[in-house]
Amino acid sequence: MELKSGYPFWLIKDGLPYDYPKLEDCLKCEVAIIGAGISGALTAYYLTQAGFSCVLVDRRSVGLGSTCASTSLLQYELDKPLSELSKTIGIEAAENSYRLCSYAVDKIGEICKSIRHVGYTKRSSLFYAAFKKDVSLVEKEYEFRKNAGFKVKLLNENDIYNSYGFMAPAAILSQKGACVDAYKLTHALLQYSIKKGLRVYDRSGVSGINYKTNGAELILENGSIIYTKKIVNATGYEVQSFLSKKVYKLHSTYAVISEQLNNTEDYWKDQALIWNTANPYLYIRSTADKRIIIGGRDEIFYNPVKRDQLLKLKTKQLTNDFKKLFPEIGFIPEFSWTGSFGVTKDSLPYIGVNEEPYTYYALGFGGNGITFSLIAAEIITDLISGKKNRYSNLFSFDR
Repeated sequence: MELKSGYPFWLIKDGLPYDYPKLEDCLKCEVAIIGAGISGALTAYYLTQAGFSCVLVDRRSVGLGSTCASTSLLQYELDKPLSELSKTIGIEAAENSYRLCSYAVDKIGEICKSIRHVGYTKRSSLFYAAFKKDVSLVEKEYEFRKNAGFKVKLLNENDIYNSYGFMAPAAILSQKGACVDAYKLTHALLQYSIKKGLRVYDRSGVSGINYKTNGAELILENGSIIYTKKIVNATGYEVQSFLSKKVYKLHSTYAVISEQLNNTEDYWKDQALIWNTANPYLYIRSTADKRIIIGGRDEIFYNPVKRDQLLKLKTKQLTNDFKKLFPEIGFIPEFSWTGSFGVTKDSLPYIGVNEEPYTYYALGFGGNGITFSLIAAEIITDLISGKKNRYSNLFSFDR
């Protein structure tokens, strides 16, 4: 499955920072992790820290799936507003989902500090009404978040223009948010974990799994075998080949990054993460090297040829979307890319066990893939360690 095309900025900027071997022998481990993106890297970090002997494999080079195409906004807000999610899964479960993502935003920062990775930056987050008809949604969402204990502020049209320089009828300002380079962080996590005993092999695809009495055998495409007690599947949007039922729909999304800007000051207040109520929603962030990313214009299909053919048009549309908001900022597109992502009915990930023995899934679908990956890593480490996790049912396959 081709998850991306075009020129993902992080891959161009970071290149291939480390070399990982191809697995050409047979070996044993306690936990085998399939998928070397951000989900697999966080899971490997947690399990290695917990003392498990782990092997991580991927059919590509590390991070070259959807991870390098991520725009890497870290938000506690889900794709589905809290007020809407509460109708679907209940107020308690919805609030817990938001609180867990809030926790994950901070926890990722703590991990970056502990492994001495400097690519984590705290940001505020601005959720604005794209149309006047959405003001009531923003106001309702503000009340739900405030009642859930989140520190939020409701802004009117004048507040938004005076602080952020564009026109919108209403917005919610949250102080909780951050941004990273998910591709670079993936490598940093793996390099740290390798020093703790993790074994990483890329260009080593799994072609089959044999389940035995006390574990499983992962059969690689070249015939090598990994003998393991447990499996963690962190293959993300390619997981369908491992599952008996479909748990998500694939959509296509687009992103554009500008040339470096000469401005020495912030382009808008606090360089907040900006996103809106449109469906599909637009999202905007800046980077440490004075660029601006805008993403969105999603399409409800997965067809690599059709998706890629739209890239030129989507680049033009997203550039115009930005210029309508900020006509005085000289946004000149330099790189653009497109990728596919999974959407679930309730906007929540799938984490934990399914029908397959000895197997745990870390599937952080949707716009919160990185924060969901952190949550998955903690839940799965608890489950493999024989501990209970109070939130495991929230993301279970049988919810």
